[in-house]
Amino acid sequence: MVLLQTILIVILVYYGLKFLMKWLAPKLLNYAVKKTNERFEQQFGNPQGFDNGRHNEGETIISKKPPRKSNPSKKVGEYIDFEEID
Repeated sequence: MVLLQTILIVILVYYGLKFLMKWLAPKLLNYAVKKTNERFEQQFGNPQGFDNGRHNEGETIISKKPPRKSNPSKKVGEYIDFEEID
């Protein structure tokens, strides 16, 4: 009889924890994500290009990146022709 009670208690605890984790895990994960986001914003501030409070809803804003200066005549290296030795 004691063995049957022990098995029943183990099964009830298992399913109880399983149900609790299905309900509690998403809430804990959301909390952790919010806290991490707050710490990131505190440490780094608002990144460039994301001006969240300045514009009205529906307003179109176009921001262009500065053009990259590329130098096509820049030498990358030498061409070496290898020969196979027998």
